[in-house]
Amino acid sequence: MVNQDTHTGPSFSVTNRAARVLWQLVAIIFFRLSPKPLHGWRSFVLRCFGAKVGRGVHVYPGVKIWAPWNLVLHDECGVASGATLYSQAKITIGRRAVISQGVNLCTGTHDYTKAGSPLVARPIYVGDNVWIAAEAFVHPGVTIANGCVIGARAVVVNDMPEWMVCSGHPCKPLKARVIVN
Repeated sequence: MVNQDTHTGPSFSVTNRAARVLWQLVAIIFFRLSPKPLHGWRSFVLRCFGAKVGRGVHVYPGVKIWAPWNLVLHDECGVASGATLYSQAKITIGRRAVISQGVNLCTGTHDYTKAGSPLVARPIYVGDNVWIAAEAFVHPGVTIANGCVIGARAVVVNDMPEWMVCSGHPCKPLKARVIVN
């Protein structure tokens, strides 16, 4: 961070802010206006801006991304239109994870206990085979372990355990996730 007092100036460098302006211009033309089936094209555009994108990734054109250089998208994960990846810090999405419409992965907050309310950015990690259902909100610094399901509109403020169905405000583990073949 450049500035610890959000009342007196921006938290990020001029270089970072310029890169985000360039990203937003490119995103409007080459990302958001691309046809839905062109997942490979959007993956290419994200890679051009520093994202690490695996094979078979499906990021839809209506996804809002703050800084693609802070994204790691593993093989065959999907991010639905209307999701927000507020990547002030790194966001990692695991293999075959699904981020549903309206989900907000938010890596930034402010420390309201300090003068100037400095920005605090902490990474979010979403494990393999996770499903985060519609309109859930994930706070900065949270890890959602492999196989976890987060219910619709849940507010995730703490780490969630492996292979559990979790929901609520605040989000809590409810029951084991069992896969039936």
